[in-house]
Amino acid sequence: MMLKELSAVPDAALPVEAFRAHLRLGSGFAAPAAGTGEDALLRAHLRAAIAAVEARTGKVLLSRTFEWKIAEWREVDEQALPLAPVAEVAVIETVDRHGEARMALPHRWRLIEDMHRPRIVAVGYMLPGIPTRGHARVEFLAGFGGWEDVPADLRQAVLMLGAQYHDDRAGEGAMPAAVGALVERWRTVRTFGGAIGGAIRGVGR
Repeated sequence: MMLKELSAVPDAALPVEAFRAHLRLGSGFAAPAAGTGEDALLRAHLRAAIAAVEARTGKVLLSRTFEWKIAEWREVDEQALPLAPVAEVAVIETVDRHGEARMALPHRWRLIEDMHRPRIVAVGYMLPGIPTRGHARVEFLAGFGGWEDVPADLRQAVLMLGAQYHDDRAGEGAMPAAVGALVERWRTVRTFGGAIGGAIRGVGR
């Protein structure tokens, strides 16, 4: 299985002003003024915090497009997707060992939206067959939307974790217990044979 981020979160979508305001509220923080060279550092801390929360929960906070390659379906008639929430599945295609791709007709499958376990299901008996030594490629849009669409507890977790990174310039330490408590209810039980969150952390960076 391979998971790849096709579109990165643009700088403009990051909640820099909300983060700056949060830093002013925290004791011991000296938040930089808007428009200074510190903005790049704030964006870096936000990206690191978002990546950590996504890795912990398996949830994509800010919407972007992913490509997923899988060698075989887990079930012949349905397949859970590796991230949530998923708003749209744009492409499903099967690719043989020579690299020749065949698009799956849209009427042969449909997306079942779910906050924790979105999946594609066959319309009929089974999903398109994957050739021997080939794979399926699924392109999908995942995420809650923009920053204001992210649930409040996850937004707070990002700001708190980003503040820790800002305070500890030496590196990114362990996730604080308070942040862990905020994200706990969003964690997805892993059933894909690997740490999907690690894939989120590693792509598009």
